[in-house]
Amino acid sequence: MTQQEQLQFTATMQMIVPQVVDRMVKEYGMDATDAMKQLYESKLYTDLERESSKLWHLSPLMLAELWHNEKTTGQITYPEEA
Repeated sequence: MTQQEQLQFTATMQMIVPQVVDRMVKEYGMDATDAMKQLYESKLYTDLERESSKLWHLSPLMLAELWHNEKTTGQITYPEEA
């Protein structure tokens, strides 16, 4: 990944994470601080941080749902378009 691509990915992550946290708060009635902490501690976030996973292409709502599935079942099934 070039430096320019890395900068673009970093900017994308800085936009996505607050949107996912917002969806977690709205969909699951969480406190924003707790939602952020739980997202950062999840396998989903570890995978999202890898640009090659292409998970950043998914909507914040879909990412929040994937987080919820991980939280409730202990597993994540990524959609094929990721």
